Amino acid sequence: MRKWIRLCFVLYILFLIKVIIFKYPFEQLAAIVETWQRDVILEGLGTANFVPFKTIKMYIRYADRLNSFENLAGNILAFVPFGILYPMLWKRKSGFFDVFVNAFVLVLGIEVFQLFSAFGAFDVDDIILNCFGAAAGYVVYVKCRGFFPALHRKLSMEDEDYGAYFEEN
Repeated sequence: MRKWIRLCFVLYILFLIKVIIFKYPFEQLAAIVETWQRDVILEGLGTANFVPFKTIKMYIRYADRLNSFENLAGNILAFVPFGILYPMLWKRKSGFFDVFVNAFVLVLGIEVFQLFSAFGAFDVDDIILNCFGAAAGYVVYVKCRGFFPALHRKLSMEDEDYGAYFEEN
């Protein structure tokens, strides 16, 4: 069971990377790579948003003109699976704080990569929304594990089996 969840988690992370970082066609990405110089990094710093809630407020203010709902909901929904899958895989480190910190590190890594690569734009609001999505996913996980006690028990037993394996070896 855990192998299937691990496979889903890996495929999910790869999907995130594709959608967030490599969202442009290959030719456009290759053109971006050809322009990588010190100026590109400075340009990324110039277009980055380091002010919390600036973009979120803009999306709310101009909801009738921008694709605001898609951007806000997309940033949240993209990380809900993280909040569900992460605690299913790492039972011993599956509390809210662990899920939140690991989601934060992943999102921060993606945003910093976008900042320095020009494959996107750094936005602190993306970090806020993505982490909120992971937290929402964790709440879904906690609420739903009561509906599937057999699955939760099976995953917990697998954890015990892993622990016994490491204690014996």
